[in-house]
Amino acid sequence: MASDPLFYVVAIAVLIVLGILLVGVGGFARGGEFNRKHGNRLMRWRIIAQFVAVVVILLFVWIRSGG
Repeated sequence: MASDPLFYVVAIAVLIVLGILLVGVGGFARGGEFNRKHGNRLMRWRIIAQFVAVVVILLFVWIRSGG
């Protein structure tokens, strides 16, 4: 599985979602100007990144199953 290049694309997509989520939650926890300015934008980016990650994961599963 790790020899498949699409596996690395899936891993990168998941890590991007995790990074955006951590920055968003960290900003929310700290509050202040950063959260007011960027909180909603980060969560919109997270939703878009999650959608892309889910599509890539489904594509990976479909291809690996013999699609």
